[in-house]
Amino acid sequence: MTEESTKSTQPSKQPLLNNQLKLFMLGMVLANVGGNMYGALLPLYLTELEASVVQVGVFFTLSRIFPLVLQILGGWVSDSLGRLRSIALGSIAGMFSYVGLLLAPTWQWVLLSEGLGAVTRSLIGPSFSAFIAEQSSADTRARVFAVTQTIFGVVSVIGPPLGGWLTDAYGFKVMILCAGAIYTAAATIRLGMARAAARSSEADPRQLSLSSLRANVGVIAGMIVSGGLFTWIMITDGITDISSSLSFDLLPLYMEEIGGLNAQQIGWLFSTFGVCNMAANIPAGWLADRKGERAAIALGQALNFGALIIFLRARVYPGYMLAWALFGLGVGMSGPAYQSLTSKVVPERLRGIAFGLLHSSLGIFSLPAPAIGAQLWQRFSPRLPFQLTAGAVLFSIVPIWLKFKTPEADADGLPSADT
Repeated sequence: MTEESTKSTQPSKQPLLNNQLKLFMLGMVLANVGGNMYGALLPLYLTELEASVVQVGVFFTLSRIFPLVLQILGGWVSDSLGRLRSIALGSIAGMFSYVGLLLAPTWQWVLLSEGLGAVTRSLIGPSFSAFIAEQSSADTRARVFAVTQTIFGVVSVIGPPLGGWLTDAYGFKVMILCAGAIYTAAATIRLGMARAAARSSEADPRQLSLSSLRANVGVIAGMIVSGGLFTWIMITDGITDISSSLSFDLLPLYMEEIGGLNAQQIGWLFSTFGVCNMAANIPAGWLADRKGERAAIALGQALNFGALIIFLRARVYPGYMLAWALFGLGVGMSGPAYQSLTSKVVPERLRGIAFGLLHSSLGIFSLPAPAIGAQLWQRFSPRLPFQLTAGAVLFSIVPIWLKFKTPEADADGLPSADT
């Protein structure tokens, strides 16, 4: 047998991303470029609409109410109707959220837009991770998540500086109008994918009923209180969410008032975050697939802690750039591993609800955190919320290292009950 014929009999190596996943990511990138154009500057937009620092904290606390139930419902819709249908429905709500954001006369009216935005994120967020998991095999899953997160990282590179430039040059309204136009293009792609899926992979959706919702939520609740790996994922995610909520929404205000930065400079910091996030994703996926997810997650948290320390000590712009670079590396290192580990722990039929819980970003206990962070800023020191976040991030490394061990599959391909 010749060398050529030997090669022809060997199966060709499949690419990590198939064509459907590539088109899916194009839509996600366009949609989130628009979101990142205004998202990084939203606290500044609120202050332009005459909101104080305390009112900004109240705004973000109130805006957290919407996702509490919607994220779980969005995951259930995704599990029942299909990932692409759920994303298409969320995209329609997303287009209306830009209209509300553009027309808001006061900062209180922006809450209406945030409500529609919560519907969008609740339907799309859980479906995003679940769809990627279903387009990959277990042995390459972390790398697939890493590649998609690398592609997705483009939004953090393009969106914030573009939004900052448009805001400085033409004002917030023009920037929001441009962001909405980009989002509409993404929604068109998503609607087309949903129509195609309705004739093939999502041709037989499960019926939406209260009984199926109760059953699915009951299984997930049992996993949360079982004391297994999913329990510890929820605990560490909760610690990180609560601590981050104390300070994250105040970052642009801190950099403007304490650091003396303008909107464009803040946009470039978020872009630096995006570049470093992308740079870390591929090594993170390789590390998670080879050495286990906990190594990548623990390293990511260590980098985030270092970034917070540098951020608090920074006095000049390069110092802030270094802090945001480390933030990007930290999030890029832990993100794909978190998604991969969660998809292995949860049965496929429940991934939407599971990712909905993790993507809810803020739960019952973290709900008042933005308002508390604003009060800590006002009453004690602008640095205190960030110091508390740094301590919580450092503490989270301990349970991550001790408890985040990759589960072994049982005969049905599901994680063992004692993991």
